[in-house]
Amino acid sequence: MPECKKNKCCADIKKDETADCPINYFQNQVENSLDYAESMKAEGAKIVGIMCEYTPRELIMAAGGVPVCLCGGSVEMVEPAEKVLPANLCPLIKSTFGFSLLKENPFLEMSDLLVAEITCDGKKKMYELLAKMHPLHVLELPQKPEDKDAFKHWVAELNKLKTALEQRFSVKITAKKLKEAVRVMNRERKLKRELAALMKSDNPPLTGRELLDMKSLISGMPEDFKQYEKALKMLPGRKIKPAAGKRVRVLLTGVPMPHGAERVMDILEENGGLVVCQENCTGLKPILEDVKENTGDLLTAIAKKYFNIPCSVMTPNKKRLVQIKQLAAEYKADCVIEVIWRTCITYDVESVLVKKMTEEELNLPYLKIETDYSPSDTARIALRVQALYETVKGRKSSGRFEKKKTRKGR
Repeated sequence: MPECKKNKCCADIKKDETADCPINYFQNQVENSLDYAESMKAEGAKIVGIMCEYTPRELIMAAGGVPVCLCGGSVEMVEPAEKVLPANLCPLIKSTFGFSLLKENPFLEMSDLLVAEITCDGKKKMYELLAKMHPLHVLELPQKPEDKDAFKHWVAELNKLKTALEQRFSVKITAKKLKEAVRVMNRERKLKRELAALMKSDNPPLTGRELLDMKSLISGMPEDFKQYEKALKMLPGRKIKPAAGKRVRVLLTGVPMPHGAERVMDILEENGGLVVCQENCTGLKPILEDVKENTGDLLTAIAKKYFNIPCSVMTPNKKRLVQIKQLAAEYKADCVIEVIWRTCITYDVESVLVKKMTEEELNLPYLKIETDYSPSDTARIALRVQALYETVKGRKSSGRFEKKKTRKGR
């Protein structure tokens, strides 16, 4: 991975040699987010912890709150959590709860409210324990998106959240505040999409890990927006090492990779791959769609945007397969790699459909990696990844890969 020098951007960026490097800025995302949260809290803002992408940040911001992601990515927090939670539980759930038990997450400890979305049974039951230590509001996510009553139920849930925020923080969420929050979040999503689109190039100017790091735990931070805009001006033309053209282009799907749990991403890129597209919840999935601003019912518009996120908890989850197909073509993926945290049942079962679609419709090699936060299987994963990459290279050199892609209309 290219290194950045202090007070000087990466050497391959020629347009503004004196500017601080945006990549370097986002390498300190936790510190940046903590400084912002502490300063906002000192000014009277409320800190609201969220557990998943389904919680509308717009509602929190319109209530004068600061939305911060609390998903645990630390392997050190797993063992303490297992003193209370079952060992055969998703590491993300255990890590999140471990932070609470040990009071090691400053964002969690300063939160005035937690908003928890029911996206799996493990999280749902963990929330019951978390609620004994922190004020918590649960969003019941309808899981049958094609059911005629599902969206009505979701709108009702967001109205309950709106009321809960207003009552707890003694504020009124006005149409004006909501519209401004929508504008801010649409701008953030747009900037992140534009950064992700740089990876469509035959020679992307950054690695998948660098792109993954170019986010904050908190939404709507003004300095982040400045850095995104700076990156979009400075990164085009930058060269990465090893050169992008020598790497296998990977579409990454499956579970999110919270801060601290990027180990698999590093394995993929250290062994000759380049993750050009991250379809998961820490990638493109939550930012592909904006909230429609010019509508008389912003709450319904917000509900629609978040309802359309194709999480594996949804049944049937047809939109995810359509999304993967579209992104594989846009980002010119050579293969699809799916990462699943152990005991994440919904993604694990759905992987059968993703594999079938990838191999039969896209004619791309597919690899499922089932792991947790422990580094004990790093060498084994690396061997499997290397074998996949050799398959990709072999198919390319034989010509079978390109011919069949054309026949499939890609």
